[in-house]
Amino acid sequence: TNQKNVLQGQHEADKIWSKEGFYAVVIFLSIFVIIVTCLMILYRLKEKFQLSLRQDKEKNQEIHLSPIVLQPAHSEDKTANSMVQPEQAPKVLSVVVDPQGRYTPEIKATTSVCPSPFKMKPIGLQERRGSNVSLTLDMSSLGNVEPFVAIPTPREKVAMEYLQSASRILTRSQLRDVVASSHLLQSEFMEIPMNFVDPKEIDIPRHGTKNRYKTILPNPLSRVCLRPKNVTDSLSTYINANYIRGYSGKEKAFIATQGPMINTVNDFWQMVWQEDSPVIVMITKLKEKNEKCVLYWPEKRGIYGKVEVLVISVNECDNYTVRNLVLKQGSHTQRVKHYWYTSWPDHKTPDSAQPLLQLMLDVEEDRLASAGRGPVVVHCSAGIGRTGCFIATSIGCRQLREEGVVDALSIVCQLRVDRGGMVQTSEQYEFVHHALCLYESRLSAETVQ
Repeated sequence: TNQKNVLQGQHEADKIWSKEGFYAVVIFLSIFVIIVTCLMILYRLKEKFQLSLRQDKEKNQEIHLSPIVLQPAHSEDKTANSMVQPEQAPKVLSVVVDPQGRYTPEIKATTSVCPSPFKMKPIGLQERRGSNVSLTLDMSSLGNVEPFVAIPTPREKVAMEYLQSASRILTRSQLRDVVASSHLLQSEFMEIPMNFVDPKEIDIPRHGTKNRYKTILPNPLSRVCLRPKNVTDSLSTYINANYIRGYSGKEKAFIATQGPMINTVNDFWQMVWQEDSPVIVMITKLKEKNEKCVLYWPEKRGIYGKVEVLVISVNECDNYTVRNLVLKQGSHTQRVKHYWYTSWPDHKTPDSAQPLLQLMLDVEEDRLASAGRGPVVVHCSAGIGRTGCFIATSIGCRQLREEGVVDALSIVCQLRVDRGGMVQTSEQYEFVHHALCLYESRLSAETVQ
């Protein structure tokens, strides 16, 4: 009987367990389904949220707020004082809204300037490196790449309006203040549109073979055209070089070009001859980790296409080497001075602006001595970074000398209209201000004497 009872109890227990087990499995499955459903709903909501954020971002990038004339609040007095305009300039506070919805008040002078539609990426290590940056530049630094059409897009129009009207006139004391506030110079630099060229804008087959960097191209309106060897060969007219306006908009004061390549050396000398350039300024070593420029001049005598180059003398100065050259073509000759500035450190801006300033003053002396001749040719590797610094400093120093004020923002914008990307990084923009400040202190010392 006991055995029977035990077996019966066991059977009932099994019955109960199977019932409870069944319910447990059902409950577990239900909870699992509910959790999975919730997770899927959350994932969908997240996707929707990200999509709406992206759309808001795109809308924000399309909206350019016009400057609002305001009385700056007391909290901005410090900023205003360090970057104030001369008394006659009306203060314009332009409010720049970025995709995160923050706003940056900026005091702008005279002409009302649209905030730049191009927000540059935060400057990382690659972007901070001197003109080596050209190796890593891609079209994303233009803002959104627009499909190429002949008619300028609204974004391009706004960029061009900015480049043609942006201005911040600095008196001598304001220039000294500005040099001390590097964050202000950096944010000012970030607003300037790059104005790079879409390769489709250059209607010359195989022009890519003559470019050192595929994204650094000459702006079509101001590019130097070589006289063709034969009329049907459009490639023989092409060189990666632009005419650059000088002080007070003087046409063709400079030519900014890339460092010659093995297959463009003859084109380079043809350009120097054709343009009757009295001076060549080279601001790069031949190699900095990789090739920056080929050795394009002879030790004593060389023939490049139709141009014969003779080296008459070589003078070694502290920071640069000066070569006096004679160019010959047929019975005609031209004298050219070649400055090779090698003390610009790799991937950095120089610690002192003094050597560059001295080079600039020597070149200025030669320019005055050869009045009536062609543009001064300036090149580094890509022909926009160090080249831009040299030309901006030259124009700025002349403005300080002639007018007692300087407008570096306007100068850099004018350079970028003529050749995209001139003065390539915020460090270089600061360096230009340092060089101008050093020149200003020299002018002050001369005045005292």
